[in-house]
Amino acid sequence: MYPSPQEAEKLLEEAQQRYREVSQIQGRWADHSRTAARCAEKIAARCQGLDPDKAYVLGLLHDIGRRYGDGHLRHVYYGWKYMQQMGYDEVARICLTHSFQIQRMDAYIGNRDIPPEAVEELAAALEAVKYDDYDLLIQLCDSIAGVDGPVDMAARMEDVRRRYGDYPQDKWDKNFALKAYFEAWAGGELYQVVE
Repeated sequence: MYPSPQEAEKLLEEAQQRYREVSQIQGRWADHSRTAARCAEKIAARCQGLDPDKAYVLGLLHDIGRRYGDGHLRHVYYGWKYMQQMGYDEVARICLTHSFQIQRMDAYIGNRDIPPEAVEELAAALEAVKYDDYDLLIQLCDSIAGVDGPVDMAARMEDVRRRYGDYPQDKWDKNFALKAYFEAWAGGELYQVVE
């Protein structure tokens, strides 16, 4: 289950307001989320069997855990829990999977800034998921979503490497495999599709 695009917009706006109250860095994650949503919608519209509205909502809310403030793994965990509490299990799943192109907890880039028992809970949930095309789509869109629009995937990964100190080669390669997968399905070059 997932909210309508209009309800998702309201959830994002509320989360952005809350974030402004608790954040030390005032990052533009909501703008990044809007870009991811627009990219997901456009790709889904070209991929038979995918729902553009659903793709938009999942892209829009993938980082909703940032409503609780700055952090790394905590945005995955708290977004997952928040969407579960709201009854939006399909969004909760995307909150969980979007940072894990490589489906292992040790593949996470960034700090494990949640209690050990929360890491264990998250790892068990991640292991239990069988990825579908929406998981893969949002992973792809997350990797090209800049705050002002789509950006070159390699440049975005380099930016993450600079900020976090690492970007594993297997995750890098997986992003390019996702790009190729959706380009073949959509019948067009990624950056042209998302323009």
